Amino acid sequence: MGFWLFCTASSLLIPLVMLFFGRRFLTKPPKSINSLYGYRTARSMKNQQTWDFAHRVCGKLWFRLGLILLPVTLVPMLFLWGRSVGEIGMGCIPVMAVQLVVLLGSIFPVERALKRNFDQFGRKR
Repeated sequence: MGFWLFCTASSLLIPLVMLFFGRRFLTKPPKSINSLYGYRTARSMKNQQTWDFAHRVCGKLWFRLGLILLPVTLVPMLFLWGRSVGEIGMGCIPVMAVQLVVLLGSIFPVERALKRNFDQFGRKR
């Protein structure tokens, strides 16, 4: 029971972080370009306009993906309830792998949106 709780809580971290920061980027994005906090890529940090745009797009995407990942995480974890430590551990790995792919994969649509809306110098198309 204790290991199941640990794995379930651990596997909920990515969806909850995506929900939190998705909402945060939509309501209170980082005001200025910085190297510590926010959606930081070379394209998003070109100027303030690209920075603000990237946070709107990323925030919306992360919030939606976080909402989708919550049940996608909880349902498999419920099937592991009462199983052995080994089974729980082996079941938790693919759940977290899917979350990691979704989190890292979210970079591509944000970068595509930036590329569609701004030229290589960060000027609005």
